[in-house]
Amino acid sequence: MNIRKFAGIDIGSNGVRLLIANVLEEEGKVPLFSKGSLVRVPIRLGADVFEQGKISSENAARLSDTIEAYRLLMRVQGVEKYRACATSAMREATNGKEITQQIALRTGIPIEIIDGAEEAAIIANTDLHTLIEGDKNYLYIDVGGGSTEFTVYTQGTIRAAKSFPIGGVRLLKGKADDKLWDKVKEWIQTYTKGLKEIEAIGSGGNINKIFKTSGKKKDSPLTLHFLEEFLTQVSALSYEERIRELEMNPDRADVIPLALQIYIKAMKWAKIHHILVPKVGLADGIVRQLYLVNSEQ
Repeated sequence: MNIRKFAGIDIGSNGVRLLIANVLEEEGKVPLFSKGSLVRVPIRLGADVFEQGKISSENAARLSDTIEAYRLLMRVQGVEKYRACATSAMREATNGKEITQQIALRTGIPIEIIDGAEEAAIIANTDLHTLIEGDKNYLYIDVGGGSTEFTVYTQGTIRAAKSFPIGGVRLLKGKADDKLWDKVKEWIQTYTKGLKEIEAIGSGGNINKIFKTSGKKKDSPLTLHFLEEFLTQVSALSYEERIRELEMNPDRADVIPLALQIYIKAMKWAKIHHILVPKVGLADGIVRQLYLVNSEQ
């Protein structure tokens, strides 16, 4: 058996994640991916960008310190290859490129600012494909802090994919109007029209937390009814009560009802009653992509 280590850094609008994954190689067998360690630092870059248009000097310094810490973690754990990607907040920040250049000079880690289409494509490289059965239809919903990526799968292939500037932090800051919701609704209804028995697949920190709270077994779906009841429950609690009673992190407690609305609205517009939560994300896709590229060389 040969064990290789790859890492993905996901710089999102609500947090910055480092995933270090082990890839187990055995002759004659499919490589096995497993999470070695997952670290998340709640730097809310979106709070700066969606209100002021740029990242504050304070959060730029926090991000730089975080990337330096991640560099050291990757070094001591013997990571072979890594990739750092920044999404919605960084690509909208007027000083995004400047900050990535400063971080690269300090840490030696280049940060790629990727668009919504590439973000969705990277996530599609995860174990998501193992859930998608060829005779079924799916709406994949990846809700982040600043954007949501939607992908419609039919007969095992991608029918359509679209990124919309709508997410938990952006909603928290009141930066998504009715016209944007109308565009999301129109897109979902257009590309799910005529499809029967559609299931949803959800990813993102909020839906992962909801799934954990549900107590459901792995691979069991959540129902639309459950999500609606959970939204009612969490909306009735104060910010402090969500932290205390539901054991939510502070940066999760304020956005979770807003992010949940995106899943619920999308499922209703597509007439979907169940959602699978495989707990995959951008960092998982980065790791898998890195492995595939470096295995072909």
